[in-house]
Amino acid sequence: MTTPGSDAEPDPASAGAAPGEVLLDVSGLKVYFPIRSGVFFDRTIGHVKAVDGVDLSIRRGETYGLVGESGCGKSTFGRGVLRLNEPTEGKVLFDGQDVAALAGEKLRSMRRRMQMIFQDPLSSLDPRQNIESIMTEGMNAHGLGGNSSARRTRITELLEAVGMSASALRRYPHEFSGGQRQRIGIARALAVEPDLIVADEPVSALDVSVQAQVINLLEELQGEFGLTYLVIAHDLAVVRHISDTVGVMYLGRLVEQAASDDLYAEPLHPYTRALMSAVPVPDPDVEDRRERILLAGDLPSPANPPSGCRFHTRCPWRQETRCDDEEPQLRELSSPTSVAPTGAARTDGSGAEALPTNGSGTDGPGTTGVGTSGLPSNDPSTSRGIAPAAHLVACHWAEDIRDGHLRPKSADQVAADQGVYIAAEGGLDPAAVIGAGRDAV
Repeated sequence: MTTPGSDAEPDPASAGAAPGEVLLDVSGLKVYFPIRSGVFFDRTIGHVKAVDGVDLSIRRGETYGLVGESGCGKSTFGRGVLRLNEPTEGKVLFDGQDVAALAGEKLRSMRRRMQMIFQDPLSSLDPRQNIESIMTEGMNAHGLGGNSSARRTRITELLEAVGMSASALRRYPHEFSGGQRQRIGIARALAVEPDLIVADEPVSALDVSVQAQVINLLEELQGEFGLTYLVIAHDLAVVRHISDTVGVMYLGRLVEQAASDDLYAEPLHPYTRALMSAVPVPDPDVEDRRERILLAGDLPSPANPPSGCRFHTRCPWRQETRCDDEEPQLRELSSPTSVAPTGAARTDGSGAEALPTNGSGTDGPGTTGVGTSGLPSNDPSTSRGIAPAAHLVACHWAEDIRDGHLRPKSADQVAADQGVYIAAEGGLDPAAVIGAGRDAV
């Protein structure tokens, strides 16, 4: 990739590469942080397993959105990919090279092609440097841009590309608004001609109007410079709007992955369904009466994650077999089967009614189609020649949940058994809740 005013040659590894080829391939990535104890003799007594065996691939020109609640390991995963946090185990193949095995000059050269947009734009910009110095620092380190006059011309063009004027060059970070600082952070990342940008919560600290400007800017720059994005966020609307593929993380593991529209049309993992149901619905009548899937408590400790499925301690669909002692792996689901009739007994023997469906293999009304509220659905991958990703889910009972053979446990049962409950007001079907929340995204 070359940027305006650049006299650098394209990287031979990326020259001529077609969209859709795998650029980043992460296999079994683990990032552990030691827990130390002792005053005179410092010893390790355990580890915080922030990222614990994540596998994913990002294709050239693709935008991969990574979502999950705070503390699930999203940001640590992004920093582990770039070696800002050292991986404990696993491989990070970037354009065929194992980044985890690089050191010294080879690692520094590779980092030019992998840049990061940080969550807090103010803390990521040196307050003692003006914008010109901040933007040329990376270019100087990697020998890009030619002489000082050429570099100044280039960074001016980059600032204009992100909607800033040349007058910003002599100013300092504290003189700008949050949105302007984030634009400067984007321009700084572009200055060294990267192929991959890891955007860690790029708009979470910004006003809603500014969020839309930055998201649209990222899309425009992707088309102009051929960028590949890993977007880390917890805002489901932002992720849906910008992403081709979405991955859902929970407690250091990837629990679901699918093309953006597929995931929002039919979430398969119980945790993903809970996330969708938590999205506010703009219709006050529906919002007041709807039933939501509420997860009691916080994430379990990553220093001592639950055995089996890590979500089973909070899951309303938890079963007595497999969930507690058998860890599920990401897989494609088998074809939908016939749906249990309304009034049939649940397969877990609780005697609750089976979940009625709309005949399409999904959980009742509101779980198919895409709503018109909120940001529109987005499928930019087709125009860029990127095939939709396969829908993968790590849940033993995903087929039964999808086909309507299982429904969430009652509020009393879940509260007594697991400390998780369903808050019901008005008696709306859980499937309708999921559909309403999805359509609000």
